[in-house]
Amino acid sequence: MKISVLGCGRWGSFIAWYLDTIGHKISLYGRAGSEHIKAFQETRTNGQIRFNERVAIVTDLKEALQAETIVISIPSQNLRSLLQQIRQIEPAYAEKTFVLCMKGIEIESGKRLSEVFYEEMGKNSRLAVWLGPGHVQEFVAGVPNCMVIDSDKEEVKEKLVAEFKGPLIRFYYGNDMIGNEIGAASKNVIGIAAGLLDGMGLSSLKGALMARGTREIARLIAKMGGNELSAYGLCHLGDYEATVFSPYSHNRAFGEKYAKGEPYELLAEGYYTVKALKKMAEENGVDLPICNAVYAVLYENLPLKEALSTLFTRSLKTEF
Repeated sequence: MKISVLGCGRWGSFIAWYLDTIGHKISLYGRAGSEHIKAFQETRTNGQIRFNERVAIVTDLKEALQAETIVISIPSQNLRSLLQQIRQIEPAYAEKTFVLCMKGIEIESGKRLSEVFYEEMGKNSRLAVWLGPGHVQEFVAGVPNCMVIDSDKEEVKEKLVAEFKGPLIRFYYGNDMIGNEIGAASKNVIGIAAGLLDGMGLSSLKGALMARGTREIARLIAKMGGNELSAYGLCHLGDYEATVFSPYSHNRAFGEKYAKGEPYELLAEGYYTVKALKKMAEENGVDLPICNAVYAVLYENLPLKEALSTLFTRSLKTEF
C-alpha cells in the first residue's frame, strides 16, 4: 500500500517508520523549513528513529497527497486548516482513505476531530482513527503494545487493521468513535494531573487519580452518546501507563514542571484539550471534577494545594 504520513513530529515520524518496517511504500511530509523535516533530509534521523533510503521525505503537500492512504499526525488544533488546504489542492481527496493518528478536541468548536474532518471533507469520506498507548522510544527498542483502529465504515476499519498489523502492534477493532475519541483526548488531561501530583510529591495519589479520572470520563462519554465502557479500554485507561507514569509522557512531564514552576517547551496536548473538555462538559451537564481542577490550575491560576483541597472536600458519595 502507498501511504503518506502528514506530520513529521515525534509520533508522525514513528508511524512512517513503523509502516515502512511492515512493507508499505511510505512518504513522510513536513513543511519546508521545519526543523524536523530538515533533519530528516540531511541525516535521515531525528535522533530517535532512522529512515532508510526507500522512505521519501517530501515538502510538497500535493505530492504527498498522491498516496491512496493519508495518515495525519499533527497538533489537533491545526487539523481544520490542513484539511482546508487538502481540499483546495487535491481534487481527488474523496477517493482516499484518511487516518487520524492524533488525540484532541477542537477548542473553538468543542468538536471531536472526526467531526471536524467530516465537516471539511464530507460525511462520505473514508476516515479512521488510530489510537492507543505506546511511546516511540519503546517501540523502536522492540517493545510491543496494543492499539485500536476505529471507523464509522466497517470496511475501512477492517482493511486498515489487516494492512497495519505487525509484530510491534496488536490492533483491536474499535466500535465506538465517540468514546474512543473522547477517551483518547481526555487521557492527556489526566496525564497533566498526574504530573502535577508528581511535582507536589504526591505520586501515591495517582492510583486514585486513575480510578476517579476514568469514572468521570466514562460519564462524559455516555452523556455524549458513546459507550462508557470505552473509557476502560485502550483509548483511555489502557493508555494510562504511557501517560500517567512514563518518563516519556509529554503531558505528565508538563504537569510536573508546572507544579515545580519550571518551563516546559514541548507540546502537551492536554493543555488545550482541558479547555475543550470544560466547554463540552458544561454544554452536556456533566461534572468533571478532576478536569475542572486542572483547568482552574492552568487557566485561572488556582494554587495547587487549593485545587487538591477542593477535590478532597467535595460531598461524600458512593464510588459507583
